Amino acid sequence: MSMTLLKMDGIAKSFGNAVAIRQAHLQARGGEAIALMGANGAGKSTLMNILGGVLPRDSGTITLDGREIVLRTPRDAAAQGIAFVHQELTMFPTMTVAENIFIDEFPSKGPLVNMPEMLETSRALLARLGSDIPPQTLVEQLSIGDRQLVEIARALRHKAKVVIFDEPTSSLSVQERQRLFGVIRSLKEEGTAIIYITHFLDEIFSICERVSVMRNGETVWDSLIGEVDPAGVVHLMLGMAEAEGRVRPPVVVTGEPLLDVQDLGREGVLANVSFDIKPGEIVGLWGLLGSGRTELLRALVGLDPIDEGTLIWRDGKSAGPIQPKDLHAHVGIVTEDRRGEGILLPLSIAQNIALPNLKRLLNKWRLVDRNKEASLADEMIGLLQTKCSGRQQTVGTLSGGNQQKVVFSRWLASNPRLFLLDEPTRGLDVSAKAEIMKLVVDLAEKGCSCLIVSSELEELMRVCDRYLIISRGQLVGELPGTADSRDLMQSIATIATAGA
Repeated sequence: MSMTLLKMDGIAKSFGNAVAIRQAHLQARGGEAIALMGANGAGKSTLMNILGGVLPRDSGTITLDGREIVLRTPRDAAAQGIAFVHQELTMFPTMTVAENIFIDEFPSKGPLVNMPEMLETSRALLARLGSDIPPQTLVEQLSIGDRQLVEIARALRHKAKVVIFDEPTSSLSVQERQRLFGVIRSLKEEGTAIIYITHFLDEIFSICERVSVMRNGETVWDSLIGEVDPAGVVHLMLGMAEAEGRVRPPVVVTGEPLLDVQDLGREGVLANVSFDIKPGEIVGLWGLLGSGRTELLRALVGLDPIDEGTLIWRDGKSAGPIQPKDLHAHVGIVTEDRRGEGILLPLSIAQNIALPNLKRLLNKWRLVDRNKEASLADEMIGLLQTKCSGRQQTVGTLSGGNQQKVVFSRWLASNPRLFLLDEPTRGLDVSAKAEIMKLVVDLAEKGCSCLIVSSELEELMRVCDRYLIISRGQLVGELPGTADSRDLMQSIATIATAGA
């Protein structure tokens, strides 16, 4: 067995009062790839940003080649032989391939850049990766897969001992993915340690020798890949809180659907997505992060474009095809980033609730009637029992759970028939989560339809009437609301096994 090249021990990191990593450990061996797995918010990216010199650690040690090292900046990490290939590639599109490879340090010949050396070295580095891209090519002319090779070539220029890949295949075609795997195998043959972050389970069983799993800021598992199966990895990633019981039993809703989605597609993102949702029904969209959950919700209401597909809307008043941008008027949307997209933090509760409902608040002079605004805000605060000093309190000063109630209030006031809920309990404490889940059930019992995404399986299992299984932008199965955690975990683990 190869020797341990990198060791991270007892790593902790907080941002103010928010703990990102409590106790994390990681060992990487030369010539091996270790999969770093975990649900969204588990601490993977924070841990790798510490290793990449992007963030300082609060405590713990990092040892490389038997020496403890201190990483204050990305330059420190590069100097130690640690390279980070980010999910969002850091390319300069209007510069050449060679210039991007040498962007942090151009070779010089006297006062000038040594262009022949830069081109020759770039050509040699790309050849190691099986690429014949001309170094003089502008990066903006390359595909995403070729741009990724340029990023890897830049890492190799620093003679990287450890290469971190963060979701490297999220934007790649099948052919580009296979080429990347070939590059990773060649790096391993040269003795490089690979740390591979992904939410595609089939990939780790193809190219990784070890797996490390993080949950809630802690490392909960580290083993050889052969000691765990896909279902086991899913269980370790998600865990299961003690059963809190369902808010209501699963309901089998009959009759015509409120929304019927037929063959929705967008190249490289969604493919042949078809499903329906009935009035009063809570449908869980179940899949790992990166499976296309958020992309589907955004496409339904025109926030992202679609290439094909038909939406049929039936609300009792009319029935027929509807465009996503028009469906937006009938839908309440709770996004996964409530602070960035769901609310305006500097504004008051009343102003936040008023924004999507301005038409009903105008007076005869087409100005906002402050009495109507106040009455609406008070009504919503009372309905959702939002804890605040009053409607004029700034939303940014509320707790996370009460901020989320303001997000719901904005849409409840417009009486939508359908709610799209993307991670509605993210970042909330147990009490706030319970309140939000009860609110979802209340909405359904009043006839609203709810399509809900959550990375916390136990939350979905408390409210859903059925589950749609999504993987790589396609709906690949459906389970009833009576499905247990084993059924749901196995549903995505089976997909991984089939793709391995």
